[in-house]
Amino acid sequence: MGQIIRKGRDILRATVRDKPMIKAPLVGVENSLEQWKHTIAKRFPSVIKPRTRKMTVAITAQCNLRCVGCRYGRDFMPGHILSLDMVKGLMDDGRAAGVETIRLYGGEPLLHKDLPAMIEHGVSIGLEVYVTTNGVLLEKRIDELYDAGLRDITLGYYGTGARYDAYVQKDDRFVQMERGIAATRERYGNEMDLQLNFLIMRPSCDLEALQDAWDFADRYDMAFHTDLVHYSLPYFTEGLDSEIQFRPEDAPALQAVTDRLIELKQQNPARIPEAIESIRSIPDWLMKGPDMRIPCDVYNMIWIGADGSVKLCYVTFDMGNLHDNRLSELINTPTHTAATRSAFKLECPNCHCERDSRIRKDKPSMRKYSS
Repeated sequence: MGQIIRKGRDILRATVRDKPMIKAPLVGVENSLEQWKHTIAKRFPSVIKPRTRKMTVAITAQCNLRCVGCRYGRDFMPGHILSLDMVKGLMDDGRAAGVETIRLYGGEPLLHKDLPAMIEHGVSIGLEVYVTTNGVLLEKRIDELYDAGLRDITLGYYGTGARYDAYVQKDDRFVQMERGIAATRERYGNEMDLQLNFLIMRPSCDLEALQDAWDFADRYDMAFHTDLVHYSLPYFTEGLDSEIQFRPEDAPALQAVTDRLIELKQQNPARIPEAIESIRSIPDWLMKGPDMRIPCDVYNMIWIGADGSVKLCYVTFDMGNLHDNRLSELINTPTHTAATRSAFKLECPNCHCERDSRIRKDKPSMRKYSS
């Protein structure tokens, strides 16, 4: 029965993928059902159970940049890398358990020699595979990635020109990154979905930086997504003297950037998939931090580190290690179930990961940020 349901879901997803007039109502129905589920779960947490639909896999801890806020490539899981066989095994186990989407990232995933083979295997078993990269090596590797079946790339974006190079602490990397994006568009056009992930932090929180990022996304026909500077990720730091974190006096600038994002969303809703209610919530996420009490929905995901560690999410809830057990032995267990309920109740550092889906599934938040 599980295989029949999964097959039906695959057919439905493939049918509506490029048909927004059909897809939008279906997404709306799903969001409404999830809102009722979360409303009930606040009183009866037992309704929250693992329903793993996506995996995020750091295939290597190695990186070719030295971003101010990131520990990858330095002192977070140094030297660790997942083998091709291990990644293929976790893909097989995840797919059998109902996983639909897998994100391959790092570190910098394009440094992994077996990335094309990982993509090819994931695609062959019906997974939607996407890669999150800094783009520096795209010009060199895009052909083999495309040939392997990759059709979806998300790009970390930390500023334009000198701002980018200052944050990644490497000269001329912005130029290399842009060459990679340009080459991808020139060779494969709209066959490749591209998304720009603009990091909102103190150094990038101004209208000029936002407009520059928007213009870049427009130039290369990329979806536009905003990431928020973190305070809880184990592989992320606040920089020297918390230089990239927001302070109370930054509230006006943050609100101005948020207001402009709303304007851009209204002008070009297709380029910004995020719900407008979620955009309006950005200042609260960044100024309130852990005091932003919106239930978490990571019962939908699994995070796997370059050292083989398996967690419910990016931050916490250890579930085991792939060097000791297969993924099939670690998911849908009592430990997994307990973790999903603890996450929902925010018995954790309470990050802002998955903020868009969390806002959409929380009725009070949708009301609060509707205007």
